[in-house]
Amino acid sequence: MGSKVVKVRSVNKVTHDAIQIVAEKPSGYEFLSGQATNVAIIKAGWEEESRPFTFTSKPDDDHLEFVIKMYPEHEGVTHELRNLKPGDQLLIDEPWGAIRYDGVGLFIAGGAGITPFISIFRTLHATGELAGNRLLFGNKTRRDVILEKELRTWLGNDFVNVLSDENIDRIVHGFIDEKLIKENLTGSKVYVCGPPPMMDAVGDALKQLKVGNSDIITEVF
Repeated sequence: MGSKVVKVRSVNKVTHDAIQIVAEKPSGYEFLSGQATNVAIIKAGWEEESRPFTFTSKPDDDHLEFVIKMYPEHEGVTHELRNLKPGDQLLIDEPWGAIRYDGVGLFIAGGAGITPFISIFRTLHATGELAGNRLLFGNKTRRDVILEKELRTWLGNDFVNVLSDENIDRIVHGFIDEKLIKENLTGSKVYVCGPPPMMDAVGDALKQLKVGNSDIITEVF
């Protein structure tokens, strides 16, 4: 497919430090739920500064959507994305990525690691195939939780919110550890995406629980 220029339709805030970008979808552009692409801003000084972002729209939607965590202190690409307006243009590459749905299981996400799962959940919800899947979603505080309302709507009690820095009634306080994973294992697959320290800890826990590598779906492990 090669690189494509897409026009931004809208930019909206979804948390205090995450935005949703909706853009036009080029004719014939195809991706799988869970995949990502490299995105650059078509603006002087930024065309060569591409970064990987995951599609959060469904593959059959008539638009592309990305939910992106901002790091304004870095004054880099995410800082500049925050300033996008409808009509601005982005350059996207071909889709890539190893995360894709392979059967009912436990999804484990940390922070922005939820993004590849959003498209998967949206697709499964639309086709009536989401039942039986469960999500452990770790964040520091509740205000950091991306699309909490939507996740609760899709998954109901199979959405387990885990907060490390905040203690709230009926929300798990702490970290996603071996005990919590064992209590929530479901189906035959485990899907994992998050920051390196979480990935390492979850990887060790899954080894202790004797979950085979062939049953773990992740980008890097």
